[in-house]
Amino acid sequence: MIAKSSKNILWFKEISYQDLPLVGGKNASLGEMYNHLRSKGINIPNGFATTSRAYFSFIEEAGLGKEMKRLFQQLEVKNINNLQKTGRAIRELILRAPFPKSLEEEIREAYHRLSREYQEEATDVAVRSSATAEDLPKFSFAGQQESYLNIKGDKELQRTMKKCFASLFTDRVIAYREEGGFSHLKIALSIGINKMVRSDLGAAGVMFTLDTESGFPNVVLINSAFGLGEFLVKGRVTPDEYLVFKPGLKKGYPAIIKKKRGDQKEKLVYGKSGVKKANLLKKEMGRFSLSDEEILTLAKWGVQIEDYYSRLRGYWDPQDIEWAKDGKTNQLFVVQSRPETVHGGGKKITSYQEYRLQSEKEPFLKGIAIGEKIASGRVRVIKNVSELNTFKPGEVLVTPMTDPDWVSIMKQSAAIITDKGSKTCHAAIVSRELGIPCVVGTKTATSVLKTGRLVTVNCSGSEGQVLAGKVPYQVKKYDLKKIPKVKPKVYVNIGAPGLAFKTSFLPVAGAGLVREEFVIANDIRIHPLALYHFRQLKDKVLKRKIEKLTSAYSDKRQFFIDRLAEGIGQIAAAFWPRPVIVRFADFKTNEYRQLLGGEIFELEEDNPMLGWRGASRYYSPQFRPAFNMECQALKKVREEFGLTNVMTMIPFCRTVEEGKKVLKEMEKAGLKKGRGGMKVYVMAEIPSNILLADEFLKIFDGFSIGSNDLTQMTLGLDRDSAMVAGIGDERNEAVKKLVAEAILHCRRQKKYSGICGEAPSNYASFALFLAREGIESISVSPQVAIKTISLLAKVKN
Repeated sequence: MIAKSSKNILWFKEISYQDLPLVGGKNASLGEMYNHLRSKGINIPNGFATTSRAYFSFIEEAGLGKEMKRLFQQLEVKNINNLQKTGRAIRELILRAPFPKSLEEEIREAYHRLSREYQEEATDVAVRSSATAEDLPKFSFAGQQESYLNIKGDKELQRTMKKCFASLFTDRVIAYREEGGFSHLKIALSIGINKMVRSDLGAAGVMFTLDTESGFPNVVLINSAFGLGEFLVKGRVTPDEYLVFKPGLKKGYPAIIKKKRGDQKEKLVYGKSGVKKANLLKKEMGRFSLSDEEILTLAKWGVQIEDYYSRLRGYWDPQDIEWAKDGKTNQLFVVQSRPETVHGGGKKITSYQEYRLQSEKEPFLKGIAIGEKIASGRVRVIKNVSELNTFKPGEVLVTPMTDPDWVSIMKQSAAIITDKGSKTCHAAIVSRELGIPCVVGTKTATSVLKTGRLVTVNCSGSEGQVLAGKVPYQVKKYDLKKIPKVKPKVYVNIGAPGLAFKTSFLPVAGAGLVREEFVIANDIRIHPLALYHFRQLKDKVLKRKIEKLTSAYSDKRQFFIDRLAEGIGQIAAAFWPRPVIVRFADFKTNEYRQLLGGEIFELEEDNPMLGWRGASRYYSPQFRPAFNMECQALKKVREEFGLTNVMTMIPFCRTVEEGKKVLKEMEKAGLKKGRGGMKVYVMAEIPSNILLADEFLKIFDGFSIGSNDLTQMTLGLDRDSAMVAGIGDERNEAVKKLVAEAILHCRRQKKYSGICGEAPSNYASFALFLAREGIESISVSPQVAIKTISLLAKVKN
């Protein structure tokens, strides 16, 4: 039996992950999955790979080694002109060299065998490069070497394979190897040749088995676009984005906690001479590129692949997976899987780092935040690869998009800004790996920004921002191993779903206040009644605006339910299984009027703070349909996503009778208190809640104290009024007496007591007061969570 190391070609069925030195990371992974995961229903297209022996034989028989060594001795990798000259010379050597006759014949025979398997005279194949130092846990080399699609026939295959060999010496690969300390002449290139998946007629994309920004492990992130995957990876289209909650998926829930449609007008398809651009088909316009069933199938495969490699390596090994959907058969395939290198590789999160701007300056440009950091520098606008030699280290690179040719200057950038792209485009992946803040998908960066302008790039929040000038910022780093457990429990207040995964790493006991208002105002933007009564709306301009935002939905009510459920679901998934308390919408009439269509359904009130808000809305005939939609969203989170850690909270409930009416409306909507362990709390923010505490606690599961409104109501002031703002201090003795009374009643009745107002975030003395009174939990803003824990650690219980 011939040893593998003596072979020029290995079929996938002969390859395991131990063969990485022979066939590189990409092909070793394909072989491993082909042999061990197809039995679990994961589709892997068949094929074969040339080995490192075949590569070195080609170099040796062509007599290239001596000249390549001489060229590398003259290499100055930080001199871009020298780097380009060296790379070009080596690539030309390889492209001019003849294939060894014996290797040429072996490739031809293997290709004909693969064609026969698929019952074709000359089947179409993907030709993928796989370096022997590729897809390592610490160095991915992702996208560095070239791959080619839809290759047919002996001659075209062999020409393409030589181009793959040459791509081992592109400028970007040479620079990357230098950075990693790899020898240029000891790394070989394996080439994988496998049956082509006709994704040009279907869809393609990437899948990560974690949140790529924060490293949060409990989700699968899928990006998808119509046509071949190259447009998506290179950022030429904004793909659809899906998030699937892993624990819910494993329990059988259809746990798609986020579906965001991308912006795609064209796709990449096969043409007579390679690939070409084409407009989307009419049936593809305005719809998602994957069905819910396909999203769940891919997510299950992602979890299976991650679990398999984690067992193989002995540590959590999140995966970066490429997939494709064949438009002819409608079958899904996995075409590649590699370790995710930023958060994986056995790394454990032992610290929490926080970047915070020290300014209220508004950004002049926004996009998708990559990297969770802040940096400043002078802009360098580069619109094509021929201008790379103009870049200076420490500048902010501004470009329409990047591809692997740009890596040499990306490494030297203070930050990166692109017109196009998504969280999984090339610029995002490389910036994340390099630890550089990056804002992708700004649409207008290259036209708005000019070379030489000083800017600050802020990726510390839920959106990427570009600000004028050098804006000061602060970096705080906490050692999570040194954070003590305290009593009372510390929760966080949160509204933005985009910050939830990062915030979840704080050593807190849960989320004490999730504000629906953020999701409604930022992600939905339409008054719920305008969606409920959409067909009856008379204003044609308004209807067009709503239709544009909700075009994927014929039932506009479902748009509201889905978007609200997804926003809440992301936060609940982030903290799972810790409790997450969701407050029903507490907009005032003036705030509801600012939503699209709001002026039709909302009257103007002289004092909205004391007007139609909270519980009084939920049972009213006018607003009841909107409240029902909120209930349906929460029901979806608990019953479809499997996020039973979500509890609910009623704001501004003036009387016990109001509380009973709201609970009745919730039950009619399928949200019954106690069912499936669901708790329903009431906000103690009106003196009547505390004066009648025993009566309120008979129908609710506890109090969450809203210190902002309680102060307003106790001291008789409007907290929106600047004239009396100075009086509104939660440390007032009357307010503290009511707070202490609320806590006491909860303790007597063995009901939950918490606080979600701003007082303990703003005043350390107030947090200590709450602890002494025996409150069960204190919910604070994320920025002061660790500070509050450290403070409470000093309290003797």
